[in-house]
Amino acid sequence: MKEHGEIEIEISECSFISAMTLTLKSDENIPEKYILPPLQRPNPRLMDYPSTNLPLIDLSLLQDPLFRSETINQIHTACNKLGFFQVVNHGIPILVMQDALDIAKEFFHLPSKEKMQFASANVREPVRYGTSMNHGTDKMFYWRDFIKHYANPISEWIQLWPSNPPTYREKMGSYAEAVNILQKQLMAIVLENLGLNANYMHDEIEEGSQAMTVNCYPPCPKPDLTLGIPPHSDYGTLTILNQNQQGLQIMDKERKWHSVPFIQGALTVQLGDQIEVMSNGRYKSTFHRATVNNKRNRLSIASLHSLPIDKKVGPAPWLVDEQYPIAYREGSFGEFLDHISKKCLSETRYIDTLRIL
Repeated sequence: MKEHGEIEIEISECSFISAMTLTLKSDENIPEKYILPPLQRPNPRLMDYPSTNLPLIDLSLLQDPLFRSETINQIHTACNKLGFFQVVNHGIPILVMQDALDIAKEFFHLPSKEKMQFASANVREPVRYGTSMNHGTDKMFYWRDFIKHYANPISEWIQLWPSNPPTYREKMGSYAEAVNILQKQLMAIVLENLGLNANYMHDEIEEGSQAMTVNCYPPCPKPDLTLGIPPHSDYGTLTILNQNQQGLQIMDKERKWHSVPFIQGALTVQLGDQIEVMSNGRYKSTFHRATVNNKRNRLSIASLHSLPIDKKVGPAPWLVDEQYPIAYREGSFGEFLDHISKKCLSETRYIDTLRIL
């Protein structure tokens, strides 16, 4: 294994150069495998001007009888139109959010040897460090390093997480537990808005998978030629994102991209493919991507929630009728992992294999 500062690091099944290493080289250009075809590149003007009309919802109003109904309806409208919204006053202290981002920054600045203990191209590893989307299968590379680890139940997984930095488990664990509580609250509202009982799949949601995807997007000398993550939707129920600066973009139903503004203390909520399937297409999952910049490290922590890994889910029976015939086959998060282990995420979506044409 090579020491920090050297360019290529060998691991059992492959080798890769991290985005952090490329940034430290201080080259004016980027490797060819990162350069996207012209039509797939981000619009620099869009990156500089975030949208001002994306839904921002104050969750504290759910506790006020005068505003609860209106707030629930705001969530429904956001889910129906975009599959996306931002939330404030969500119950997670800003200090807990910031501690998680700060410890993530410390992790990515560790020597390569420390991080490479967790390196793998196996998407089923419970803790996995890598670069791009999957350095083992990617044809086109993306300007991102990441560490992913499971978090629910946290007592089962936390001992597998990095022990360095010394407070990583404590700070990331506190945030993971808090965001899991929030997603259960939001899931109850989403299901209610679909006309389902708030306790629909209660046990499956309680026992569901929570994958913490901690992302680092280092400064890139040519941010207009590449992306941090390609356009995709998440296969799960909800994704809740904590970030330290702007970079996320979402696509609307007219296939127009919108840069999501960074709002201090806010979290972004995105619907995943499992919600699209469960709703029989009434709600759509959020198609999104990550841009990069040439000035600062962007950090994000995506808490990806799904039903238990091998639980198959199809449209809720109450949402299938003559007007809305069944539109999806059953699928599971485990089958999604098998799908992306063989195909590039940017090439094909697992949900497309579930559609009934």
